[in-house]
Amino acid sequence: MTFRRLLVSAAIATALAAGPAIAKDWKEVRIGTEGAYPPFNTLTSDGKLEGFDIDIANALCDEMKVKCTFVTQDWEGMITALKANKYDAIIASMSITDERKQEVAFTNKYYSTPPALVVPTGSTLTEATPASLKGKTIGAQASTTFANYVEEKFPDANLKLYPTAEEYKLDLQNGRLDGAVDDVVVIDEWVKGKDGTCCKIVSTLPVDPAIFGEGIGIAIRKGDTDLVEMFNKAIAAIRENGTYKKINDKYFEFDVYGD
Repeated sequence: MTFRRLLVSAAIATALAAGPAIAKDWKEVRIGTEGAYPPFNTLTSDGKLEGFDIDIANALCDEMKVKCTFVTQDWEGMITALKANKYDAIIASMSITDERKQEVAFTNKYYSTPPALVVPTGSTLTEATPASLKGKTIGAQASTTFANYVEEKFPDANLKLYPTAEEYKLDLQNGRLDGAVDDVVVIDEWVKGKDGTCCKIVSTLPVDPAIFGEGIGIAIRKGDTDLVEMFNKAIAAIRENGTYKKINDKYFEFDVYGD
């Protein structure tokens, strides 16, 4: 047998041995979340996870008839940990963007809300424009679409990045920032919790699909297409059977699913 034929035979044998990809029998799904982004996901003082993301995750797992376990993970390491098999899905208010799609797969969206600019109560800022924010120090959580938004839309502002949303909030209320950009729901809850004594929302900001993508989805390893399909069916089901609305109304006064 020639060397060429040996190589061909070896290649065929390897392909046959590998065979088609076998779908996993999903009885348990490990879910990664941050635990530092209220009201979507947060850790209570006694170490319990709660929030909209958590309730939605539990509802989806109930619909899929699988056991849910949660793993907390710092935001900036979320996708890396997913690819390293630390968990099977990310449910942590992650935007579906083209950049992230290069690394992971996404389900359909499970909510979509606009960004907003928040400033200290005594601020003279009345609008969010490139001119009004020129030279201003604006905070945002690192590795988020909100940070990308400030960088793209307000190029003359001084962008300051933070590992968590809680850290930019602390700097904002202590006068070390001129403003910050985040999800309007996150900001609104925080401002209300401070009784308006700390900060105020200037305005919501136009949603740019090139930055914010297709809404908030569940990130899954690219090879787990069966899990993507399971989650998509479950998202549609809880929207249809009223479970989504019940969870939505627990946290918000409007439908965060969007158009």
